[in-house]
Amino acid sequence: MTDDIILRRGMPADHVALGEVMYAAVRNGPSRYTPAQQVAWVPEPRRGTEWDSRLSGQRIVVAEAGGEIIGFMTLAPPDYVDFAYIRPDWQGRGLFRRLYDAVEAIARENRQSRLTVHASLMARPAFAAVGFAVTAPEAVELRAESFKRFAMEKRLAPQ
Repeated sequence: MTDDIILRRGMPADHVALGEVMYAAVRNGPSRYTPAQQVAWVPEPRRGTEWDSRLSGQRIVVAEAGGEIIGFMTLAPPDYVDFAYIRPDWQGRGLFRRLYDAVEAIARENRQSRLTVHASLMARPAFAAVGFAVTAPEAVELRAESFKRFAMEKRLAPQ
């Protein structure tokens, strides 16, 4: 099922496609947020210098199938999982776990003792399934909309 998926390191040439994956996941995928919240979260696919700058300091793991980017996850140094998005038609196929395992491997290579994330209502179960625990429920405001999310953490045992 996922044998034809290639995981690789993301690069600047991927940034526009990553913005499109994020847009598709938020705006077209299953959601526990209202349509108004989805529009406020991602009004359009991200791109441009601000997007490039945000991604440039992060380690990006990209999932590709048939030459198309179908998902990605990023690690912002030293230990923050900043982005985790998968195209709707690729969700539920084990891709999240594959992306996460690659990000955790990077964190372990860098001798991190934990990983943190701010997980959406949709992402919380996936992060919990790979060992994250909620440290605090949160509410954030964005473009006049309020969003529930969860600060989560996973302790990485030494290997």
